[in-house]
Amino acid sequence: MNKSGPQLSSVHSRLKLRFILFCLLIAALVLAGWGIAQRGVHMHSLVQETEDAAIPRVALISPQRGPETRTVALPANLAAWYEAPIYAQVSGYVKMWYKDYGAHVKKGDLLAEINTPSLDAQFAAAKAQYDVVLARYKLALITSARWSALKSTQAVSRQEVDVQAANADAQKAELEAASHEVERFQALEDFKKIVAPFDGIVTSRLVNVGDYVNGDGGNMSSRGSAVELFSVADVHKIRVFVSVPQDYAAVISPKISADLTVPQYPGRTFHAKFLATAKAFNASTRTVTTELVLDNPERLLWPNSYATAKITAPSDPSILILPTSALLFRAEGTQIAKVEGNHVHLVNVEMGINFGRTMQILSGVKEDDKVVANPTADLLEGDQVKIVPTTHGYNSEKKPKSAPLAPAPLKNETPGDLRRAAASIPDDADDDKESATREDGRKAGDDQEAPQYNGTASAVAVPGAASKSSPKSGQMP
Repeated sequence: MNKSGPQLSSVHSRLKLRFILFCLLIAALVLAGWGIAQRGVHMHSLVQETEDAAIPRVALISPQRGPETRTVALPANLAAWYEAPIYAQVSGYVKMWYKDYGAHVKKGDLLAEINTPSLDAQFAAAKAQYDVVLARYKLALITSARWSALKSTQAVSRQEVDVQAANADAQKAELEAASHEVERFQALEDFKKIVAPFDGIVTSRLVNVGDYVNGDGGNMSSRGSAVELFSVADVHKIRVFVSVPQDYAAVISPKISADLTVPQYPGRTFHAKFLATAKAFNASTRTVTTELVLDNPERLLWPNSYATAKITAPSDPSILILPTSALLFRAEGTQIAKVEGNHVHLVNVEMGINFGRTMQILSGVKEDDKVVANPTADLLEGDQVKIVPTTHGYNSEKKPKSAPLAPAPLKNETPGDLRRAAASIPDDADDDKESATREDGRKAGDDQEAPQYNGTASAVAVPGAASKSSPKSGQMP
């Protein structure tokens, strides 16, 4: 009996130990099974997320109607309505100049005088020669009249009468030649005074008192080349010369106009109208010179200025346009990517005028087509895509809404979505939330510290997120 007690106690101990081991084994198996199941769920979620991420996200746009007007900005050169360099026609020395840079002059105003002693002497000699020839002509007329009176008598022969008459005619011709010579020198004498050819302003004065000027080519510079004495410009109107590239030559017509801006008047525009075009391209630049004109009553614009001409011309609004970023340039030609049933369909298109950020599409699209806004180079026919909202500015006139202070609920949440949502919480909202939590803890007598926002998904309450398993922060599934 004494031995049976210890034996029973030993049997109970072994049974208890076995039971505990069995329970531990069952618990280990349950934990292992739960871990394997959890790992399988995580793996399935990762596979789904990987497959979903492999599908390209695309934003869709629709072709827009083209603009009613077409605008292009080109460099322009300004020139005076009339501009004339004034050279000397006689040789001599400058006696005096009377108009300086920027002077307003009227037609015929005296600009300078030239002292020409040699010309004055020649003019005086021409006038003296004219007097001599005139005296001879008068004597020839008297002699011819006397011989003609004796023609009816036998005192003189008819031959002598004809000789005297011819001599009078010759003297008359010499008189006319002497008169023209005097007029020529008189014209040169008038060129001693340099006058303005029209109303305008003096834009240059390249002469000083005492300078020698050459009648064969104006003023002689220090290098021996002829330069003008003055330049006068009429600026009541301004000519605008624009070199239009061949690509934009189609807009040139009498209907076009241009708004000019110049560096010296920022923020101010000047309106110019079409005047003429060369109707031929420059072989070296492939541009056509186009001339416009604008009124300049306040004389604000000056000749030889640089300007930017914003030319506006009519356009065809019935032709559809697309952003240039929506075009694919491949060996098959220019293509766009349409989306039909979440699959890509590549279509060849014919391009028209390039507006810079947009392009005319002459064929291949309709107004209700859905086109990928920014197709990638590896996008192929039939690829599956996932549609995302369009970017503001492409196909929507609505203004973007301001971001809310709290994160909006997400649909089809993934670990990446949760992390993005957590990162979108403003710092101010985090501080308010932390302060409120601490205040509630003090009121409730809770000694634990309020949880702080640590930038992980656990700090964000997202509806529906609890129903889906997601990896813990800082761990990979």
